[in-house]
Amino acid sequence: MLALSDVTKSYGERRAVDGVTFEVPAGSLTGFVGANGAGKTTTMRIVLGIVSPDRGTVTWDGAPVAADLRRRIGYMPEERGLYPRMPVRRQLVHLARLHGVDAGAARRRTDELLERLGLGERADDLVDALSLGNQQRAQIAAALVHAPDLLLLDEPFSGLDPVAVDRLTELLREIAAGGVPVLFSSHQLELVERLCDRVVVLADGRVVASGEVGALRRERGGAQLRLVVDADASWVRHVPGVRAVSVEGPIALVEADDPQALLAEAVRRGPVQEFAPVALSLAELYREVLV
Repeated sequence: MLALSDVTKSYGERRAVDGVTFEVPAGSLTGFVGANGAGKTTTMRIVLGIVSPDRGTVTWDGAPVAADLRRRIGYMPEERGLYPRMPVRRQLVHLARLHGVDAGAARRRTDELLERLGLGERADDLVDALSLGNQQRAQIAAALVHAPDLLLLDEPFSGLDPVAVDRLTELLREIAAGGVPVLFSSHQLELVERLCDRVVVLADGRVVASGEVGALRRERGGAQLRLVVDADASWVRHVPGVRAVSVEGPIALVEADDPQALLAEAVRRGPVQEFAPVALSLAELYREVLV
């Protein structure tokens, strides 16, 4: 498990990362979200050892992250960093070898990834001959080619078409299922919600929400309840202790001082199709925690 505790970094008067604390458990897909300049990239660079924190710790399974682990991290920066005049396959094999993978395994791993990401037919093309979307796929493959023990991806879905998004989503799920902690940043909140087990929301360098996506949505959803009955639900407006947020035919969105009393009244009046707390979408949660 990767764990950050009270990680802080300033540049002059600007505090880029302020007391950041969160965990990325083994086998989890954790979304790292926040506005531009929130501190996501700086945090990732601190984990990688590219940037030293002013204070705080970064640990792996309880021990400080050392050079040996950092060689086993897969990292994809937001800015593309591949050699533009080098063929894709040759470059990926070279990068795998730099991470200590033997030549045969490097070639096999490279070819497998290129096929999985839809680049098999472009394997011998120069990187700068690829479209921007295919360059993104090649950059993703570079982060994965040495079968890392920890994966950090900065905006991996940027510029990908829907087919490529589906390919990468399936691949990341497989990697996480194999026990690898995966932390990736993205502005595509619907995708984060669909893919991630956990989420960390950063604002102005501080963690403003962190935990399992479902639990955060329920926790932040407030006291609103969705009631669906067989007939018109406008009667909820006249129930003591109930505040109707909206009523549209048989569907009512309400707040209730005593939810069980409301449910009992609904059952007394007829069949109840649905009665449940309202869970926020990740986009709604994101907006709420930034208020």
